[in-house]
Amino acid sequence: MPGTISPTAFRPRDPDWEKRCRDSFAAQQFMSLIGADMVSIAPGRCVVAAAMKGELTQQRGFLHGGVTAALADTAAGFAAYSLMPAGSSPLTVEFKINLVAPAAGERFVASANVVRSGRTLTIVEADVSAQSQGETKMVAKMLATLICLENTSDQTSGGPGNV
Repeated sequence: MPGTISPTAFRPRDPDWEKRCRDSFAAQQFMSLIGADMVSIAPGRCVVAAAMKGELTQQRGFLHGGVTAALADTAAGFAAYSLMPAGSSPLTVEFKINLVAPAAGERFVASANVVRSGRTLTIVEADVSAQSQGETKMVAKMLATLICLENTSDQTSGGPGNV
């Protein structure tokens, strides 16, 4: 069922992983802009969702592919981040997304699961589903690679635009 997380075999390297992830998500201005919420998080898994808004559509009324990709990338990033050590930061280095159906619905849910968590690189799969009138349909599938930047804060110190 989209939006739920079952138990996982992954063990976080940071005992405060959940607070760190939730605080980091709260600092993401783009997720706030599109109205996205972190629905759930567990070690190696994350679910992010957003309601349909007219401002997020392309010219035919479907959720824009960029928003679909952002939801999947964000869920993947936090699934990976949940397993990273304290004082580190995740950064997406590559993703491949297949937009498998028009993104039409009332709510969009990105569910991400870590496939492999290494010391430096983490591989994550993410599915984005559209929910409408009690029906759920997959609209996108992503495979992402994230790097763990150790001894790097996950937040900028100089304001927007500074890396």
